Amino acid sequence: MSEPRIVVIDNHGQFTHLEGRALRDVGVDSEILDNDTEPDDIDADGIVLSGGPSMDRVGRCSDYLDLGVPVLGICLGLQFIAEELDGRVESGDYGGYADVDVRIRDDEDPLVGSLAPETRTWASHADEVVEAPDGFAVTADSDVCGVEAMSDTDRDLYGVQWHPEVSHTERGQEVFENFVEICR
Repeated sequence: MSEPRIVVIDNHGQFTHLEGRALRDVGVDSEILDNDTEPDDIDADGIVLSGGPSMDRVGRCSDYLDLGVPVLGICLGLQFIAEELDGRVESGDYGGYADVDVRIRDDEDPLVGSLAPETRTWASHADEVVEAPDGFAVTADSDVCGVEAMSDTDRDLYGVQWHPEVSHTERGQEVFENFVEICR
């Protein structure tokens, strides 16, 4: 079985290049694409929506949710998925990056279940999902935020508030490994 091809959509986040590298470290073909890339030009078995500074700069991300491949949203990517599908995003109480202990609520979840019962992450909560969209299960929370991760396994849409691609996050690479398994 050939390895899946997973593209990272660049939403102008400071860690986007690390997301691409994390995927390559898992052994998959990965490429970083601008978020204005034509959906028809995307040939991928999975998509990562990167973090970024502003919901106003997400380009064509809404089009990428309809390509019929699994999507993983990281930080702004998670928030974008939530807002696009009628969840709710609000300003959080903690704007800077910090260590956050995340509790895994569903140890059967294909994206974050293997991290149960909890994991230490690196995250910013300047904005955060306060209400997951219909069809999504909240799969992780913390003392800082009620929606640290969410999954809609029927539509293969997933997201995490934290940054699994940075070294400060324990077991972050495992999140990418799990996403690659979803994409297979």
